[in-house]
Amino acid sequence: MKRRSFLLGSGAAAVTAASGAGFWRWQEIAPSVLYPGRDIGHRLRNLKPSDWPAPSAEYTTDVAIVGSGIAGLTAAWRLAREGHTRFVLVTGPEPHGNAASGLMTVGGERLRYPTGAHYLPLPSMESMHVRTMLADFGVLLDGATTTTPTYDERVLVQAPDERLFRDGRWQEGLVPGEGAIDEEHPATGLPPKRATIAEGSAIDRFFRHVDGLRETRGADGRKVFAIPVAFASADPRWTALDAITFAAWLARERYDDPALLWYLDYCCRDDYGADASGVSAWAGLQYFASRNGQARNADRGAVLTWPEGLDAMADRLEAGAFAPRPGRPLPLRLDGTALSIRETPAGVDVLCVVAGALGLSTFVIHAKKAISAMPLFVAKHVVASLRSDGYDPAYHASPVAPWIVANFAMNRFPDESRGAGLAWDNVLYGSDGLGYVVSTHQEIRVAPSPTTVFTAYRAMADRTPDDARRWMDTASASEVGTLAADELRRVYGWRFAPCVDRVDVTMRGHAMAFPAPGTLANPGLRALQAADGRVLYAHADLSGYSVFEEAAWWGWRAAERILG
Repeated sequence: MKRRSFLLGSGAAAVTAASGAGFWRWQEIAPSVLYPGRDIGHRLRNLKPSDWPAPSAEYTTDVAIVGSGIAGLTAAWRLAREGHTRFVLVTGPEPHGNAASGLMTVGGERLRYPTGAHYLPLPSMESMHVRTMLADFGVLLDGATTTTPTYDERVLVQAPDERLFRDGRWQEGLVPGEGAIDEEHPATGLPPKRATIAEGSAIDRFFRHVDGLRETRGADGRKVFAIPVAFASADPRWTALDAITFAAWLARERYDDPALLWYLDYCCRDDYGADASGVSAWAGLQYFASRNGQARNADRGAVLTWPEGLDAMADRLEAGAFAPRPGRPLPLRLDGTALSIRETPAGVDVLCVVAGALGLSTFVIHAKKAISAMPLFVAKHVVASLRSDGYDPAYHASPVAPWIVANFAMNRFPDESRGAGLAWDNVLYGSDGLGYVVSTHQEIRVAPSPTTVFTAYRAMADRTPDDARRWMDTASASEVGTLAADELRRVYGWRFAPCVDRVDVTMRGHAMAFPAPGTLANPGLRALQAADGRVLYAHADLSGYSVFEEAAWWGWRAAERILG
């Protein structure tokens, strides 16, 4: 962790104006810049097996689950739910992985906030594994097997849910429509309405196109686009879209409106970490056509969200996995990072390391089977059987996108610009960033919360992943802070800095694999998806892109194979 000072200004200073008078204002903040897993990962990468200390503890179990992200937690939860509690979960360098969260105290209020993913779209019928979870957790209240279930109103995103900053004003909704009404109505003073989309425009044609794809089925009878992707059609007519980029497909179909192209780039960066020129046409359309969840008490396209983001789901999965069950042994949760997973005549040995105040120590788990629930860029250093199971990192590795997640503790809300009021998700038109979400948006209180956390997201898609990671490794805290606060400064100007008490920036150099052309046909991923030996694989990387439903599916599937 780096802890230095940076200036929440633009350039050498921030020139500001208030009440008609210009003045200089400096606000110095000491940010925490966090690199989850980086230091231990780089340290272990440079060690030889002979450098590792001898194990100081041994454990014997039926199943070792290595990794506590959504895939690993889903596997643990599913096993325990079925009464199979003889397992050990190794957390990895960051418990809950990309679903992790943090806690700040601001103005006497304890506020949760995400340091990873922050929402879950309403699950479609294909994502029955997610619906099962939500029903168990009391989030899905009724109708889990119907098209339109009922959800807990406290978890459905509340209005106003989205707004877009364009031409110095806010409009409701994120689609940059044509002829947008983005100022208060001069006669009534009513808030602005969502942008209008002209019939026959490129934006209108695109959305009509993808709406028609939602129920389209391939020659095998399956939906062309479904989530998890394991349920999507394998019809070659449609999987051929995996061979070209989304940008090339858009050009071919003459979707050339600049506002539409920006919006589609934004959507790809938001879900995949790469823009339309980096992901396949299949993946670009999958984003829109596969997410088909509905609710009896919410509009189509609504999402589920919590102040701490998807860590709310991770917490519930972990609590369910480790809840006492009469007549069953308690499973074991161990902090540590896997060094090696090797098959033995009796099963699998998992060697793990713990970095403590006194240095490194190791322990070993003897298991009948192991579930590798770690990213594949890590597994290639850890799982001895990876190549013999059909995955060669030199040929089959997916590109991995870096992300920055910055959390700003706000002692008060800054004054807003003209147009739509503060929403849960706030995005800037034309920006390389992904906007910011408001942690306290879902709170139900007599009066609005006086404090909050703004979480700003940025996928580093404006440079190659390797270049982005090199920048992350060498950038000063000042440079990191300047980039992290870029969009918020552009919206609020001088009004922003005085509202900030603290800044935590999480640097995720290998945040998520993204679906470049060729992902669907990747033989290495297909081999790991089908693996059913002593080492099983469970991670969103198996789908080639990192979203909750995919991670949970592979955890569910691995547990299913254990259960037989």
